[in-house]
Amino acid sequence: MAQVNLPHLPIPKPLIVSEEGSFAYYTFTHRIPLMIERVMAENDYSDAILENLKELSVDVLNGLIRPIKNDGGGDILAWDEYVKPYLGKRWIDTPFYFAETYFYRRLLEATDYFLIPISERVDPFKPQKYGSLESVMNSVCLIAKQVTQLQEIYSHRDSQWQERLINLLYGTLWGNRADLSLNPTEAGKFQHQETEQDIDHILLNDSGKIAEKFKNIEGDRLDFIVDNAGFELISDLFLMDFLLTANVAQNFYIHVKSYPIFVSDATRQDIQLTLEFLANYSDPDVRKFADRLLSYQKNHRLQVFDDFFWTSPLFFWEMPQLLRDNLAQSELVLIKGDANYRRLVGDCHWDKTSSFSNIVCYFPTNLVTFRTLKSEVMVGLSQEQIESVKAKDSTWLIDGKWGIIQLYENINH
Repeated sequence: MAQVNLPHLPIPKPLIVSEEGSFAYYTFTHRIPLMIERVMAENDYSDAILENLKELSVDVLNGLIRPIKNDGGGDILAWDEYVKPYLGKRWIDTPFYFAETYFYRRLLEATDYFLIPISERVDPFKPQKYGSLESVMNSVCLIAKQVTQLQEIYSHRDSQWQERLINLLYGTLWGNRADLSLNPTEAGKFQHQETEQDIDHILLNDSGKIAEKFKNIEGDRLDFIVDNAGFELISDLFLMDFLLTANVAQNFYIHVKSYPIFVSDATRQDIQLTLEFLANYSDPDVRKFADRLLSYQKNHRLQVFDDFFWTSPLFFWEMPQLLRDNLAQSELVLIKGDANYRRLVGDCHWDKTSSFSNIVCYFPTNLVTFRTLKSEVMVGLSQEQIESVKAKDSTWLIDGKWGIIQLYENINH
């Protein structure tokens, strides 16, 4: 694991769960216990597994960090190293991002996830991931129809082409509102409607620069580190479809989680289930959209990769060298979601005016980050912006109503 590539700015202390009044503290005292209750209620688990989950719920609030049991998971040895600095400590006395990823790994241990053959494994969050999909299909059908009507513009990289691309960038951003770990009761109700208010709520908006950059890319490799399944993943697939069909990307590599985490995060299985669902949907434009993606997949222009790094507690500057070298071959990496942002900049006590480029300069290629704010880490704002948004919305950092679309261009790439 190489750590020679670091932010240019001194890295502050990490967020700790026990910081009272923080979103981290609220997560472990309120959100996670409710999450466990829902997993128990929505899955047909044995009495033994239900007892494991009850014990986990108690342990989160009162227990100490211990090694992950050898449950057959391929990341056991890695987790032996991850927990070493925190063994014997209370959960709430550990860094927030570590504690969250440790919780989700312990949840899989409690449900015997890895002890079951791969083809029979039960995603504990599957009822939540797919229960809301039907409710957003009106939006999906509308976007698919617009995409079908605009097929002829793909080869003409003019102002209309850029406008359509920017709309898809906005769709990718606001699809990130549909995060089941943040708000499981509202995610299914979300319908994307681009409004002036949406645009006003983008605190950092490089969409014009990004569209211009894509306009000048021809047949390169692009990568997408995706976040959530469901409507958000479909929004991401619309953007990938556009860039593949327009031959901006010759190949698109999608990076997903190796196992279920953060409730709604996409896995390899989620990608396939989503494509199959769309390919068999009643709307003809949706089926055409899915058929194009399946064709790209068959021709290896669209490929899906998973890696245990994406479910680890490590920040992106701690990325294994092999994965880093792989991403360095991409012209640009799209990075989606709040958790990935926290790993990109580090889940630390950054001053919110800290320079984004001086933090992410370690990344091996160009990147775009899409994020609706759902945690207290934020950089790159002016003091005036901070004061303005605080006056409008006291919970702006965590309520998912504000977003960023930010480009970083690596001068060495």
